[in-house]
Amino acid sequence: MTSGSEDPTALRLRSATLAFGERTLWDRLDLEVAPGEFLAVLGPNGSGKTSLLRVLLGLQPLTSGSVRIGGLPAGKGNRRIGYIPQQRTIEPTLTVRGRDLVGLGLDGHRLGLGLRGRAERRRRVDAALRSVGASAFGDRPLGLLSGGEQQRLRVAQALVGDPALLLCDEPLLSLDLASQRMVSELVADSARRKNAAVLFVTHEINPVLPVVDRVLYLVDGRFRIGTPEEVMTSETLSELYRTPVQVIRLADRILVVGGENGAAHHHHPAEETP
Repeated sequence: MTSGSEDPTALRLRSATLAFGERTLWDRLDLEVAPGEFLAVLGPNGSGKTSLLRVLLGLQPLTSGSVRIGGLPAGKGNRRIGYIPQQRTIEPTLTVRGRDLVGLGLDGHRLGLGLRGRAERRRRVDAALRSVGASAFGDRPLGLLSGGEQQRLRVAQALVGDPALLLCDEPLLSLDLASQRMVSELVADSARRKNAAVLFVTHEINPVLPVVDRVLYLVDGRFRIGTPEEVMTSETLSELYRTPVQVIRLADRILVVGGENGAAHHHHPAEETP
């Protein structure tokens, strides 16, 4: 995917440090994410996962270092970013249609004026709905849809603008296991078709394990980057947490048994601060 820049990466962090007073969330983080790559971001509450998303969205400046997305600086005006928020309950009385939600992903993009612009907008929304298998309920009110159907629409909304980078903020919360797997595979497949990179923040690696390429694991200012086989090991996590941690593999699942610092916190979804 071209971006009008000589930088071919979807995301590039150079010596990125984020600190609040004397507390450092991560220090000298170097990270490159290629187009089409799926990166899972793991770690306990307070490790800086949400703060990383805020930096990429242009809502939080780095303490030091640099960040570029699709060859452009991070910021609120960077249109190369798609965003899937946490799954939240929608009131059954909400009458906004699914296609209206998807269309919001085009706000700020210049599609032209008049009938031609409206026709192009509808074409792109229809294409996005088809790409996530949501055409059948695109005209139904959001409040009448299941959690899995709502997340299909949020994936379409995030991808309709053809982003270089798709940011996913705990999109599996409140979903059952089958819907978690469905959403994970849908995000990965849809993004790869568009050659968009995925940065997927989650507390639980197992739903994304079949589709993840690499893992960024954050703990108390320390981090490791690598494949799941490289990062999700007893040795690596014990080093990160500075306490004994056991990683057990059962068939196609990974179980992390934590020590006194609670290494298994990422298996218990919760809001993270800051």
